Amino acid sequence: MIRASRLLKQGAGAIARPRAIGPVLSAAHKTYSGHRAYSYQQGPDTSEKETIVKLLYNIGSKKEVEQYLRHFSSVESQKFAVIKVGGAVISDDLATLASALTFLNRVGLYPIVVHGAGPQLNKRLEAANIEARYEDGIRITDGPTLAIAREVFASENRKLVEALERLGTRARPITGGVFVADYLNKDKYDRVGRIVRVNREVVESSILAGCLPILTSLAETPDGQILNVNADIAAGELARVLEPLKIVYLNEKNGLYHGTTGKRIETIHLDEEYEDLLKEPWVRYGTKLKLKEIKELLDTLPRSSSVAIISAEHLHKELFTHSGAGTLIMRGHRLFSARDLANIDADRLRALLMECDPTISSGATTAASYWQQLAELKKQGGEYWIYGDEPYQVAAVVTRQKEGQVAVLDKFAASRAAVLGNINDNAWKLIVRDHPRLVWSVPRADDNLSWHFERADGSWAVGDNIVFWYGVEDWKQVSDLIASKSGSAAPKQHPPGVRAYSTMARRNGFAGNGQRRSYSSSSTPLRVGLIGARGYTGRELIKLINGHPRLELAYVSSRELAGQPVAGYTKAPLDHVNLSAQEVGSIAREGRSLVDAWVLALPNNVAAPFVKAIDSAVGSISREEQPIVVDLSADYRFDATGEWVYGLPELHRSTLVTKNTGRIANPGCYATGAQLGIAPLLRYLDADRLPSVFGVSGYSGAGTKASQKNDPMFLKDNLIAYAPVNHIHEREIGHSLTRTGGFPSGNPLQVQFSPHVAPFFQGIHLTIHLPLRMSVSLSDIAEVYREFYQGEKLVHVTEGTPVVRDNAGKHYAVVGGFAVPPHTEGLAGRRAVVNVTLDNLLKGAATQAVQNMNIALGLDEYLGIPLEEPAMSLK
Repeated sequence: MIRASRLLKQGAGAIARPRAIGPVLSAAHKTYSGHRAYSYQQGPDTSEKETIVKLLYNIGSKKEVEQYLRHFSSVESQKFAVIKVGGAVISDDLATLASALTFLNRVGLYPIVVHGAGPQLNKRLEAANIEARYEDGIRITDGPTLAIAREVFASENRKLVEALERLGTRARPITGGVFVADYLNKDKYDRVGRIVRVNREVVESSILAGCLPILTSLAETPDGQILNVNADIAAGELARVLEPLKIVYLNEKNGLYHGTTGKRIETIHLDEEYEDLLKEPWVRYGTKLKLKEIKELLDTLPRSSSVAIISAEHLHKELFTHSGAGTLIMRGHRLFSARDLANIDADRLRALLMECDPTISSGATTAASYWQQLAELKKQGGEYWIYGDEPYQVAAVVTRQKEGQVAVLDKFAASRAAVLGNINDNAWKLIVRDHPRLVWSVPRADDNLSWHFERADGSWAVGDNIVFWYGVEDWKQVSDLIASKSGSAAPKQHPPGVRAYSTMARRNGFAGNGQRRSYSSSSTPLRVGLIGARGYTGRELIKLINGHPRLELAYVSSRELAGQPVAGYTKAPLDHVNLSAQEVGSIAREGRSLVDAWVLALPNNVAAPFVKAIDSAVGSISREEQPIVVDLSADYRFDATGEWVYGLPELHRSTLVTKNTGRIANPGCYATGAQLGIAPLLRYLDADRLPSVFGVSGYSGAGTKASQKNDPMFLKDNLIAYAPVNHIHEREIGHSLTRTGGFPSGNPLQVQFSPHVAPFFQGIHLTIHLPLRMSVSLSDIAEVYREFYQGEKLVHVTEGTPVVRDNAGKHYAVVGGFAVPPHTEGLAGRRAVVNVTLDNLLKGAATQAVQNMNIALGLDEYLGIPLEEPAMSLK
């Protein structure tokens, strides 16, 4: 692996120029499926900031990132953010914390850190045989306890400051002089303080000197007595004085979680939701206290202030994207809905539409004309609803011609403040509560187009607009809606090129259960041409297509089997043919009228003539009418032209959907399993040690050409290692995960891969060793995988060890058998072991090809794929 330190020496090819003197910055870089620590030399401020801002573009759109940077830079430095850090974060995740804070500083921001040290203090008290005592949840702090607390706070403060300094970030330790306090209740709690004044000058002088202020929560009385103060309370009091845009509470759970559903709560708008939240049966004890404290804090701050509860590793995504990553809490405003213009402030709505609605702001129409349209709609028996918030930062108009019809989201205007405060999300929740079926149209040039994609179940590009729909299942309805919204006719059957898919990028990742909805009510078959049917994968593809409700075989080409009937295909009589590349090109020239999809099940280095023939033939045909091509060989898995998409849906689904080039490189079998095993832990990998993959495949993986690797007699009671270095799957795993993890091309991820063949026919077992940059518990590992693959129908997670024989003949992969070494090892448990099984002919090849075809053809992703629970008992 090329390390970042080496990258710095490569001159013009390096990301940032090295300075003669300058420490190394390790910046956490988060993408859709994970992040990795990189190292950069501290360079000139402007170029370095530009570099890191570009890194931020990988976690959100350029517009989002720049919007938030402007927002955060619009106030004085000390008013950006107060970040409360729990003691457990310092002890367990110091490197990630320091990296996250450094990242913020490198884009010109100065977060103020207030940290606790509760777990460390308890440990020291236990060692000193001092009992930790609490009253009303407050630590009773006597003299001996306070003496140890001072030492512990100073030590933990020093650890964080030194970690920042090692990354080249100037930081100032502030262990006193900021918080002035009186005794909270001396008789009851002893030396515990109630903050009465904050000396903000101490903090501000640190920022003026270019240093991040790192504060402990210890306070002093006016006469100098040290008092203990809870870090949450100290951070809140500091926030009341500084009035920052953000108050951030870092925790390990990455947010607040709903006590009934178990799902992370993305946003809470207190003015709208607080009273109802407190009535929830699961909101009690610490959760209720936390919400009350946050409510009291935000009630005293400007409405622009908000609280984020987030883990250190997701801090960038929470701060710089609309989707966020943790729990965002803000006051917001109460929302309203009205059924008549007479019941709203029409002048304020007019002002918002003139600012944010393209048809009215451009002068194409006027608000008065629009009011008249709504009045006419009502006269003709139709209805309209107007939604908004009290200050009219966001407003929406929903119309319906008559009862029973699908409602139309006719206007949705959101100011910059509404977008930054996620108020548009709250309005959306109110709209879909009242209207479970919606259609709307948005110009392609709309700045917030991604927001609409995230909330739609499907979309269709028509001219300069994109028509979106939500909650509509019947393709006939969708077709009529597209025609009504676009003014042009839409196909009456579900065309293969339409992008019909469910939301792909909700605030916390893929939405729902990961399944795309099928909007097709048509039985029109989609025709597949299969080139290379003699091999085992070709046979499995024939079986799958034979059972697929929408696919049928048009051609099955095999030089050896030409003229023989296609075995196992019962939809219609069909013989094998022997198609040349030129003949395939001639058929492709007719577009999708003859073949909708070509599947190339050929050996490596054989597909190119067929692909070239197809490309030449369809040059004059529109992209929508061109047949798609799925290549099962390795020939296009390393494509750098952008024409081919890598077809591992669980990791690249959004690219498969949105890019939709019609050219898909199906991953290799070993590479599929290895990536599924590694991807959830990408963010935790130690950049200085290589992941290792030990793989064993059944002999069907060696193909049908006779060799020792597929000779059952030779394999009997045997195990053969082959290609111990530089196996093509080794390169594929690293190449693909480099893109998945957002690693720079000059510093790619590499893995060690050792393939073996065993005396069973089909199936793969992988044992994967993953070096981690931190100590992670076994329960944490299992939870990461469960969350990562939640809703994925073709990846099952188990805490037991997957078994090949239970997975052979199945269409899903199983990930499990998690293990971490004991912390007595030299690397303190910084290694995880993961096991993966899958069928090399199915999820490793044929099933995945059908999965990719379904996506490219606009069908339900899992259509025609037998879905079943795994044989083993999953935990």
